[in-house]
Amino acid sequence: MKPEWKAWAQEAKNEFPRANSALMPLMHRIQLSEGWLSNETIRDVAELMELPVQYVESVASFYSLFHRQAVGKRVIHVCVGLSCALKGSDELMHALEERLGIKEGQTTEDGAYTLLEAECLAACDKAPMVQVNLRYEGPVRPEDAERLLSEEVPS
Repeated sequence: MKPEWKAWAQEAKNEFPRANSALMPLMHRIQLSEGWLSNETIRDVAELMELPVQYVESVASFYSLFHRQAVGKRVIHVCVGLSCALKGSDELMHALEERLGIKEGQTTEDGAYTLLEAECLAACDKAPMVQVNLRYEGPVRPEDAERLLSEEVPS
């Protein structure tokens, strides 16, 4: 466990006195620092928050923005919800897979990109929708893949 995590846990507890309310802010801060949440990290967070490991794991695995394995510098979520599917998200996913040389769920060898599905990005009016790190963009057509990958994206 990294020493700063104890201070971060205390800050989260001060802001959100109930441990289960402070959990997500702490996990988010650790993920920003580490890039993902390993099994060891989950155990450490559970200890810091005095919560069962299974509870912390359930929260980390439920939310798609918590990563349980190492991801690339840019994480691209392609919405596969009904509106996006009807507007061609499968073709967009295929174009991104072709351009990146990986399949959905994988990370490029250089660690630059991870390509993932998102069940719904809640922006049906902009279908098909993608999220690059925390930035939303849509509609994105398959022919936009090259432009999307070449844009500067804050981490």
